[in-house]
Amino acid sequence: MTVPLSRLAPQTLSTQLAERLGERIRMRLLPAGARLPSVRECARQQGVSTHTVVAAYDLLQAQGLVEARPQSGFFVRDFVQDAPLLQPEQARAAPAEEAPGVPKGTRINASMLVRGMFHQSVGGRPQPGAGVLPAEWLEAGFLAAAMRKACSGKSLHDSCVGYGDPLGDIGLREALSRRLARLGIAAAPQHIITTMGATHGLDVVSRALLQPGDPVMVEEPGWAVEFARLASLGMRVLPVPRGPDGPDLAVMQRYCESCAPKLYVSVSVLHNPTGYSLSPASAHEVLQLARRFGFYVVEDDTYGEIAPDHAARMTVLDRLSHSIYVSGFAKLLAPNWRVGYLAPPPALVERLVDTKLLSTLTTPSLMERALAHCMDQGQLRRHAERLRQHLAQARMRSVALAQQAGARFAAEPAGMFGWVDTGVDTETLAQRLLDAGYFIAPGAMFHAGRQPSTCMRINFATTQEPAFWRIFEREVQAMRGSG
Repeated sequence: MTVPLSRLAPQTLSTQLAERLGERIRMRLLPAGARLPSVRECARQQGVSTHTVVAAYDLLQAQGLVEARPQSGFFVRDFVQDAPLLQPEQARAAPAEEAPGVPKGTRINASMLVRGMFHQSVGGRPQPGAGVLPAEWLEAGFLAAAMRKACSGKSLHDSCVGYGDPLGDIGLREALSRRLARLGIAAAPQHIITTMGATHGLDVVSRALLQPGDPVMVEEPGWAVEFARLASLGMRVLPVPRGPDGPDLAVMQRYCESCAPKLYVSVSVLHNPTGYSLSPASAHEVLQLARRFGFYVVEDDTYGEIAPDHAARMTVLDRLSHSIYVSGFAKLLAPNWRVGYLAPPPALVERLVDTKLLSTLTTPSLMERALAHCMDQGQLRRHAERLRQHLAQARMRSVALAQQAGARFAAEPAGMFGWVDTGVDTETLAQRLLDAGYFIAPGAMFHAGRQPSTCMRINFATTQEPAFWRIFEREVQAMRGSG
């Protein structure tokens, strides 16, 4: 990405530019629906003529990778799937004026962020848009010891010759029950279900409780993968603005009265991307709506291990009556282990287990037993405390560098991610920074309707290098100067 276009190369400049952009599209670093820089902007950025850019865009159009929209510019096509958000029969049953939420035909695409998680380092540089903590932060010798223990003697034999308990390893469920009790959530081991990570837990809930076309309320800005996951299941995505204290309750009430939503999915604590945490008063109001209108609250506590135990959680107040608790350990410990869990109302347990069986049969008991050992020995708790200390130091340094570079935080910095207002369109900024070797997460990816945004999400752990912020400041100033 950092190699400049060359006039000495055997290929023409337009072909080189088309190949560069085409590679980004195929890697989803330019996701479906993204707007390419204007011809003039791209020419200025690459140091070539506008004729070269027009020729490059024509090549991409001929390859079916982009489409031209009159008076709007060039946009990345969804070359994997061109289906609309709603099926034709659903669209007829729910005309636009009667169907609030994401406009019909909007492509919700999270591939850019997901693939960015697999490219945490470009040219040895930490990436500001990364979704996980640095590998060196997660290194923990106790994991290997716990796995050796889980693989010893009869445990290994039992794990290899059987599928295991559909609910998940009993030792882990007992440890999780104790963990939840410390948070104030009463969930017996027989009412906890292990999953292949928190995302799988959310998917199990959706598949068990929803039908295609059902309306689901989600927070906006919010997690792009959740928008895309629900849309891929054929759900109607209803974005609810998220503020410092919680969701916009007036918007939620309007949805409840007009759409009868089945679920509300929320990251209550250390919200992604803003870092907000729910206030007790807002949590109470949301639960009142859930009881009044009969929907379930799905509380995704992915970042709970690095948050204070006293943070307000709706499942604590609700006692798992109209709420379902979801969490996992990928952010904290071992991303590739994919261990997560659900704590639903007892009446939903069998229904959710049946759905889990249809998708994965059971979950890997060896990893679950190893994790249970880490929890029982207090190793996981001590590891989480170390991570909180690392993050606090990284956050302080990252915030100072961002502010020196002229960036403004749109939300009070907290947790793992920062929500930064750059003052310029961050989809265009993302492409400029890719040329400099840096991957950022533009704000449009955190809006279900992909509207342009001047915000970007940064990972505090990977934005501590002054070099990135110098390039960021240079590119922002260049964009303002060209505007």
